[in-house]
Amino acid sequence: MSDWKSSLSALDRYKVIQSLQETLSPDKRSDAISIEQDAYQHSSTRDEYDAMVKAGSRKPKDNSPSPSDTGIRIGKYNNCTLIADGVTSEVYRSNNRVLKVIIQHNIEPHNPQREASILQELHSLTPVPEKIITLTETFRDQEQRFVLVFPYLPMTLDNLISSKSISLSDARSIFRDVLTGLTFMHKHAIIHRDIKPSAVLLQSPSGPSYISDFGTAWHPRLSSYTEPQNDKVLDIGTGAYRAPEVLFGNKGYGTSVDMWALGVMVAEVISSPPVPPFESRPAHEDGNQLGLILSIFKTMGTPTPETWPEAKGFKVTPFELWTVFPQSDWADILPEVDEEFRNLVSRLVCFESGRRDTAEEALKHVCFTTR
Repeated sequence: MSDWKSSLSALDRYKVIQSLQETLSPDKRSDAISIEQDAYQHSSTRDEYDAMVKAGSRKPKDNSPSPSDTGIRIGKYNNCTLIADGVTSEVYRSNNRVLKVIIQHNIEPHNPQREASILQELHSLTPVPEKIITLTETFRDQEQRFVLVFPYLPMTLDNLISSKSISLSDARSIFRDVLTGLTFMHKHAIIHRDIKPSAVLLQSPSGPSYISDFGTAWHPRLSSYTEPQNDKVLDIGTGAYRAPEVLFGNKGYGTSVDMWALGVMVAEVISSPPVPPFESRPAHEDGNQLGLILSIFKTMGTPTPETWPEAKGFKVTPFELWTVFPQSDWADILPEVDEEFRNLVSRLVCFESGRRDTAEEALKHVCFTTR
């Protein structure tokens, strides 16, 4: 990436889009995103980028194909440009839509058809969930690859964490939305299983925010044939956001794994600099799971049968063969953060899953009810 691009944060680009929307005529404001995207893709310097943005704000956007349109066609969507990729999918942007193209099937627990079915079911309910990403459509492209289409949102919580410190007011707004989405899906016994900053999409730095990335979600009916309720897949979650009961082989885990992940995210956002309270190696490295367990124990203290009674029934015990670290209070782990948010973290990031606040309970926390 060019130096000028690496210095331009997601927040900076969002402000440029906002500025364009203010200068364009009402019928052309939807073009602001594509004008900024063209400038970003085809400029070699920051001056060129600024000039292209300025030029775009002065004239109507020509939607006809031009030599600068370098994207590919996927189904009916033109000028699709790759913005992310992973083991199972490639993600493209086409104007105000995002296309998730499935390139690898049969890698459990990833299941794109189930992801589509879960989102379609959720949005068919009344009332419609407001803080869960909408699935616009699905189709098979020219190569018969399965494609999921979503609205484009300009940033993720991960982008925001990387670009600036997040105010308590913005954190309150973002996490209230996330909890609203989790409350809705948990009422229907759906477990997201991969809550993390990059799965939280944002319309602006203060929200609204939407939960996305349901590729590994568990559904009580749609998942029951391959993953019975008490025999679920353990290879879920990402890095520091993985819950301890999963690390110790408890296949009967529930929605509380999402609440642990949310609590770790809250701890990360309110810290300065914003980093998770636990260290985790990349998934492909040997010992990544052991390293995370040790980091959790070192940070919070090694659990005992009293602090983690449910673990007495796990096939893999957390009470033997581990270095004994002293118990730590969250006031010591996060000493210089907002007291109310620290209390929220303590109610979410605890070993015993049944002691964690539910999403509905967390929404009633003083963090979200006094302002």
